[in-house]
Amino acid sequence: MAEVVEFRVPAGSAQTLLVWGLEPESGLEHSLFLAFSKFGPLYSVRVHRNAAVAGPGYYAVIKFYSAGDAGRAQRACNGQRLFQKSPLKVCVCTRQKGFHQQALALNSNKCQELANHYLGFNGWSSRIITLQNLSGFDSENEELGKAVQKRSVKYLCAVEVTVPNHGVCTRGVALGEADIENSEDPLEFVTASRRVQKLAVGKALANAFQKILLVVLENGKVAVECSSTQAELTDSLTEEELKGLVQVNELSLEQFDLEEEVLSDLSFDDELPSRELPSN
Repeated sequence: MAEVVEFRVPAGSAQTLLVWGLEPESGLEHSLFLAFSKFGPLYSVRVHRNAAVAGPGYYAVIKFYSAGDAGRAQRACNGQRLFQKSPLKVCVCTRQKGFHQQALALNSNKCQELANHYLGFNGWSSRIITLQNLSGFDSENEELGKAVQKRSVKYLCAVEVTVPNHGVCTRGVALGEADIENSEDPLEFVTASRRVQKLAVGKALANAFQKILLVVLENGKVAVECSSTQAELTDSLTEEELKGLVQVNELSLEQFDLEEEVLSDLSFDDELPSRELPSN
């Protein structure tokens, strides 16, 4: 039986484990991460203090990307001591009736971690197709007869993600934007520009990953497919057509706006990187 893993925040109850009977110790989240990540990649590990009526101690909520990994971890770890003296109780969370949680898109860092686990570091690549400066001025507060202009930095980015061994290629487009409080300070403008570039690249990369589905087979092999529901016009255009479309439609790009995050592997002082396909 195959399982589909998406580049989204895991929201299913079958992907979430509840661990209780935890003894107080330093680095508890790290210990749990080391113990449970052996069964598959983890989205998050959260430790909480027991309610007063439950007595001293802690419990944890652990989210896997894969329900299969969560199930294997529950069966292997329930009743085991793992890293402490007393045994732990581990169960799969039960679904609450009438409760629906929307699956949010992963940020680009999480997307890269998931891709590296299932596809390998050389199993995928990304590159920046275009990074365009759309900065301008916005006029505000004209009540007193003069326009007070506040400088805004905007960059639009298109990124391509390729999984060569599976013949999959997707694209993501996103807009990064920030206001500059002191438009007369050139250092603030340069710093803001680089930060917004990183933001646009990260959002575009995450957008491209949302269109990829990882099909994990029982034997551990992974197949890769494109999500038909996430397909966009940008995936079928040539690079020149995409650049032209971006320029023409620069004022209607709100549809590409995702959750704000910064790509940690981009340096303020270095040129924005472009990961190319590994050479044969």
